[in-house]
Amino acid sequence: MEQRLATLIGNAVRVARQRLELTQADVAERVGIATEVYGRLERGHMLPSVRTLRKLCLVLNCSSDVLLGLSATAAVTEDGAPQLAEDPPEYRERPEVRRLLRTVRKLDSPRLRLLGQVAHALER
Repeated sequence: MEQRLATLIGNAVRVARQRLELTQADVAERVGIATEVYGRLERGHMLPSVRTLRKLCLVLNCSSDVLLGLSATAAVTEDGAPQLAEDPPEYRERPEVRRLLRTVRKLDSPRLRLLGQVAHALER
C-alpha cells in the first residue's frame, strides 16, 4: 500500500510540475527540500511528510485530493492529469530566469553588485 501511494503521489507531482513547466530544482527550492529528495519523491521512492505534501499542493497549485488519488473527477482533466488553476504571478518566469535567480541568490554582496553592473551594461 505504501509503495503504491508513493508511486501515485510521484506521478501526480510530476504531471503537475511539467504542466507548470517547472524543473525538479524549481519545485524543490520552492518547497524547501533538496533537489535529490524531490527526485526520489517524484520517482515514487519515498512518501512526503504532511508538511511537504501541503507545500507541494501550494507550489504545484494542485489539490491534495488529486496528489493522493482521492479525487477521480472534479480535480482532474479528461486525460487524468491534475486540474490546475492559473499560475500565480511569481511562478510565471521563464525557466532560464528561474535558473539564473537560483544562481544569483547564492552570490555574496560584491559579486551581486558586479552582476548588477554587468546586467545594467547589457541592458543598454
